Amino acid sequence: MPAPPAGPRPDRSTQAARQRVVGMLGGMSWESTAEYYRLANELVRERLGGLHSARLLLASVDFAEIERLQVAGEWDRAGELLAGEAARLEAAGAELLVLCTNTMHRVADQVQAAVDVPLLHLADATAAAVRAAGLSTVGLLGTAFTMEQAFYRDRLAGHGLHVLVPGAADRAEVHRVIYDELCLGVVREESREAYRQVIGRLVDAGAEGVVLGCTEIELLVGAGDSPVPVFPTTRLHVEAAVTAALDGVPVG
Repeated sequence: MPAPPAGPRPDRSTQAARQRVVGMLGGMSWESTAEYYRLANELVRERLGGLHSARLLLASVDFAEIERLQVAGEWDRAGELLAGEAARLEAAGAELLVLCTNTMHRVADQVQAAVDVPLLHLADATAAAVRAAGLSTVGLLGTAFTMEQAFYRDRLAGHGLHVLVPGAADRAEVHRVIYDELCLGVVREESREAYRQVIGRLVDAGAEGVVLGCTEIELLVGAGDSPVPVFPTTRLHVEAAVTAALDGVPVG
């Protein structure tokens, strides 16, 4: 029986011409923001071929200032700083924004309120991937802020997911590795093994998958370090942004 005729192929030249400009709000840390930039360009090249690359604007903040505000609990002030950067990206021509950090989605609503262009929420892109995989219970790794505060877990739960977090000692170690090592570009085998053990305990507690809910964590562990599927939030976020930029998919 002959195969059915293939549907119309997307017109790459048309896609390239209408590619929306993505504004990246990064620098938290620059190690992970570099991954955002690399992935966006690789994905656009895969989609369009040849010498095509992503149309991007990047605002990179001084992470030391943001980290100080995190520790002090001055989230409104941090939100003001990021909202100002978002407004500058919009003024420069950004048509879609991505906040290149899980933790600072704590102030995503404040950032979105400062601009008219859409902000693609990282947790929404992640939840869509988890649901597409047919899973309902996930473990969450991230900074202490992400694991312990409600803003991220509640966003995932809003998509029908049950979220597990590590115990207190494991949370402290996961957080320490992020700030003391990964944000500084340090990748240690001992820390990789520690994360594997934390993942194992989440799986024992019922996790069907694990959300790598910090952009730096993907520098340390991946699918080969877990007995269940992992969901790399950086890649998932960038994939959603590229799809929105090339295909005009509505955001929000």
